[in-house]
Parts: sequence; C-alpha cells; structure tokens
Amino acid sequence: MSHAPNSPIDLPEFQIALIGGGPRGAGVLERLAANLPELWTTDARIVIHVIDPHPAGPGRIWRFAQSPLLKLNSMAADVTMFTDESSTIDGPVRPGPSLIEWARLVNAGGIAIPRVDARLRQEIENLSPASFPTRRLQSLYLSWFFADAVGLLPETVTVVVHQASAVETIDEGPTHRIRLDDGVSITADIVLYSLGHTGAEAEPEHAALIDFARRRELFYLPPAFTADADTRPIVPGQRVIVRGMGLAAVDLTVLLTEGRGGSFDRGDDGVLRYTASGLEPRLYFGSRRGVPYHSKISSTLVGERPEARYFTPSIARSLEESLPALDLSVDVWPLIAKDVLWGYYRELFTGHPERVESSWDSFAQVFDRLDPRALLLASPHIDVDDSTPRGHAIPVFDALAGDDDLIAHDAQAFVDLVEGSVAYADDRLFLPELDRPLGGALVADPGELQDLVRDYIRTDLALRTRPEHSATLGLFVALLTSLFTLSDIVDSPKWTAQSRVRDIHGWWLGYFSFIASGPPAHRLEELVALSEAGIVEFLGAGIWVEADEEAGIFKAGSATTPVTVTASALVDARLPATAIARSDNELLRSLVTSGAGLEEVVSDGAFTASTGRLSVRQLDTRILGAGGQHSSRLYAIGPYTNSPFVGAFSRPRTNAISFRENDKVARAILNRLAELAEERLSSEGLDTPARPPHPALID
Repeated sequence: MSHAPNSPIDLPEFQIALIGGGPRGAGVLERLAANLPELWTTDARIVIHVIDPHPAGPGRIWRFAQSPLLKLNSMAADVTMFTDESSTIDGPVRPGPSLIEWARLVNAGGIAIPRVDARLRQEIENLSPASFPTRRLQSLYLSWFFADAVGLLPETVTVVVHQASAVETIDEGPTHRIRLDDGVSITADIVLYSLGHTGAEAEPEHAALIDFARRRELFYLPPAFTADADTRPIVPGQRVIVRGMGLAAVDLTVLLTEGRGGSFDRGDDGVLRYTASGLEPRLYFGSRRGVPYHSKISSTLVGERPEARYFTPSIARSLEESLPALDLSVDVWPLIAKDVLWGYYRELFTGHPERVESSWDSFAQVFDRLDPRALLLASPHIDVDDSTPRGHAIPVFDALAGDDDLIAHDAQAFVDLVEGSVAYADDRLFLPELDRPLGGALVADPGELQDLVRDYIRTDLALRTRPEHSATLGLFVALLTSLFTLSDIVDSPKWTAQSRVRDIHGWWLGYFSFIASGPPAHRLEELVALSEAGIVEFLGAGIWVEADEEAGIFKAGSATTPVTVTASALVDARLPATAIARSDNELLRSLVTSGAGLEEVVSDGAFTASTGRLSVRQLDTRILGAGGQHSSRLYAIGPYTNSPFVGAFSRPRTNAISFRENDKVARAILNRLAELAEERLSSEGLDTPARPPHPALID
C-alpha cells in the first residue's frame, strides 16, 4: 500500500520505520497522521515503512487467515481503535466508529469491504452491540482502520508496506539500517518497535518436558499462542492433560471440539448439549484455581453511578509523593480491594434494594471504617491465617506491627456486616472466595468433583449475565477504574524492586484477567456441555504435573482430589512469559545482544531481578541502551516493554492507556524528526517553509 507524494519542492526525504504493523503499529500510524499538521511544518517528504510478515492492521494475532470459530473476548460495542472525548492526549482527538458502528456502516453501504464468504457476511448483518465478534471480523475492522489512517496522510507522506520480518537493526550513525528476511534493507531516521506479543525460548521446566515427550514419543505443547499451535498430532480419543483454564485453554477447546466437527444444540428444555464428531480427544483440565476465568458480563448498571472512593487519582498521587518507597501489595492493593468491594455492594444496594435487608447508607457507614487489609482476608469459610497460595497478595501477619488483632476483628466485622444485610448467599461477595472458589475442598469421587465445578460455572454464569446480578458489573467497573488509576503512577521510580517484579509484572495482571478479562459467557456454557458429554473432565485446584519416566507417560493430580490421571499428551495452555533476552523474535534478541537495548533489571539493594521486559523511557518510549543512554532514534511500545500495557484496542470512552501511549510516541517521533529535518535542511542551506494544516484535520 502506498500513498504517493507529489511535491514540487526538491527537499530531502525522511524515513520512519514501524516494525510491527498490527493494531499498535496501526494506532501509532493514525496518531502520526493526526499530529502531522501541528508538528511537521515543512514540505519535506516522509516515507513511513510498515514492516510485518502479516497483513498491516490486523497483524499476526488478528489476521484473517485463522479459524472462523475463534472470537474476541469483548463485545462489539466494547471495541474501538479511535480516540474520543474521554482521551487525555496532547494531540487532536479524531473520533471514529467502534466495531459495532463500523458494521452498521458496512451494512448501510457507507463503508466498502472486500468480498467475504456467506458466513462472515451473515455475521456482519446480524451483529449486535452484545455480540462477541469473530477474529476474522475484527481483522476486517483493523484492515479498514489501517487504510483509513493512510488516507488521512497528506501527499507528501508515503506509506510503504513490507510483508516481511525484520531480523536486524544496524546503527549506521545518523541512520539505522533494517535488514529484512526477504533480502531487502531499509534505511530509517527513526525506528519504532511495535511488535505486539512475542513468544520465548523454552524455560528449563518446559525444555525438560519437550525432551521427555520427544524421547517417549508423546505430545507436549509448551506455552504458545493457541491459534498458531499445531494440534494435528493430537488424535481422536487421546487423553490430553491441559494445565491452565484461561483464554488459551478456551481457544484450545474450541479448536479440538467444534473445530473437529462437533456441534452444540439447545434442547427444548433450554439446556445446551454437545454432539461429538468422534474426532475429539479427552481433555483433562486443571489450574491453580481449578476453574475457568470469570465470563464477560452482560448485565447493565441500574444503581447509583459508580465512582472510586479509596483509590482515586488524587490518592494515588498523594501516595507517590508522600511515601519514600511504594509497594503495591502493601500500599496500593488493599485500597484497590476496598474500592472493588465498594463498587460491588454500592450497585447491589442502590440498584437492587429488594435483595438486601438494610440501607446503603447504614452499610456504607460501617464499611467505611474497616481496615482495607482486613477485606483481603475476610471470609466465612476461609481462616484469616490460612497461608494457602492465592492469586493476589494478602497481608502477612508477621509484618503488621501489632495490627493483627485489629485486622482479624475487622475481617470478622465485614463478614457479619454482609451476612446480616445481604439476603441471598449468591450475592455475598468475599475476596478470598472470589479468588479461590473451590477453597480447600477435598473430593474423593471424580464424579462429585465434576458436579462441583459444573455447579460453580453455572452459578458464576448467572452472576455475570442476569440483570438482577448487575453488582458484578459494579465490581468490574471499580477494578477497571483502579487499573487506569494505577497506570498513572506505575512508572514511578519509587516502586520497590520486589514489588515491580512480584506484583506489577507478577500477580496483578493475572488477577485482573481472571476477574475482568475472561471469555464470552457462551464459551463457559459450552464447557459445561462438553463436561456432561464426557469430552472434558475437571482435575481441580492446585494442579501438579509430572513426567513419569518409569511409565513413560504424563501424570497429573490436584490438591482437590486424591485421584490422579495419566495421559500421552500435555498442553500448557497459557501465553509464554515475557523475556526478551530469550525471545523467539530474532530482532528483539539482537537488540539486547548488540547493546542497543537492555532487558530491565530492577534493584534496590535488598532485591535484584529481571522483569524480562525491554527498558524504555516512560516519557516518550525511547529505548534504553546498554551504555545507560536512551536512544534518540529507537522507540518501542507493547507488552514486551516496561511501559504500562492494556490491549491494543479499547472500550469506547475509557481514556484508553494504549491510545494515550500511541499519541505520546507519535508526537515524540514527529518532534524528533522535525529536529533532524531542521538540522539536515540547515546543513544543506535550505529553508524550512511553514505550510497550512492539512484540510482533513481542520475543525
């Protein structure tokens, strides 16, 4: 794709390379176009090279060429690539259609798309705000967005798409040369790495399992992107242990069941049932929690408008300014936890007064006085001194400096408050039970364990989808708001090294995903149907897996049951851990080995560790080199950097973090390019004439 220049002035060209043309790269391209009239005041030409082996816009993850069964875990109304009135950015806001609005424009003939098959055409025609679109449909939206961004550029800017992989960036003084795997070399004044999710070489545990599987002629799939994984060696009826129950496990299940010809049908009794094709394997699911991620929420808020109370932007700034050091688990997480519970119970009491037995004012008055740390422990079924590992940080009594009695008292006070004022048991939310729904259950009968997990999933689906349970949406909004607030101080130098590794890059995002970033509800209903059909069996919480050398087989069990299972296949259903020094991306590895980039190592004297992420300056995402200097020409964004990251696209009107970063880096690139242009034009004795703003961006 090229937007050809037509400038009568013989001025030099300036080259920008975007390595990675997926949603983040496309988002930066749109921000370059939006900011260009303000920041690029010369008629000198710009060539923007977009380098990606996959289609520009969708990139690898959202490419069109994948199973039509795979879906987003967001509703069509909750997906946009455009800034809006909520965006706190320095550049111009340029509104545009969300995914559902785009589909309506396509249906109305306002937007043209390539010819698609009947299945996809039907999806577009029937798409509703609450639909979960296929990834193929999202691919079309992202391709259109990329083309729309290119069309916004003036004639002095050319966009050249290289459908190839960059394998090396070579510093040649005033410029960088980028070597592609198709033999082409590109010279660029400024380079942005926007590679998105990348894989990694096997960790020692996974390397050992790979070796075991090879020697014993078994199947093992280490952490990977499910849509890219080759599962063809898994044969019908084969027993497969699946370690992990998040989104990767959901995709795996879809591909190995519906993807092999099975089908779901709803009977007259309203129950969903699965009809097997005979090509499916037997899947044994287990994880640390023993249950799948919570499904997406489809209810609507009906109570008082949710708002933060205990962890607001002003409180976050105050903590950052007043404390000598920051620890997420100690200083911030208890406040977030209290806000999450506040959001949940406020919606329950103000939106559904028929489900409670006291007023919101009386509940809130008692709740306000409780120590936030106590709420992390409060549960009628789990002891406050229970040391079982959890998915979030909990107070350590040895470090509470005499506050243990107070916290134990407030934990019990919260239990009493909830049990005395919330009428129905299913509405009573306690954080330990939310995180560990199977608790310390020990079930000897495998059939009883299946019933236990299926009943949990059915109850959870009711809580996340029925209108009378909109309190779960209050919880979600509070957690999402806290995530955005945390992002405002996440780049503070005051975080302890241990908290940055253990919390910020550790349990926090995993916990958030478990609560707020699960699959569509129908995927969990399908999981129940697969369990009832005998295709899926649940292993319980605290899963363990071992390679049995004597028997030449994989073995697994859990803390929930004494029963163990054996299998000839094992899948670690999760994404690879971020570790750029052993990334499977040759370009990222070369950044570190050449010294042009640096894997972030945090240290504060008491603790030293690598985060596995590429170090960038938060101000403008310039890459930090091994010499301790930030490059003036190399930039990086994405989940492999130490910048805050929350998805490439976003819900509308949420002041998306990724959109803010896209604008920030686009303006930094244009400002730097303008400096380089002034230097070069001055050295060549040329003026830098001002030009009027691009007409497309004049209000």
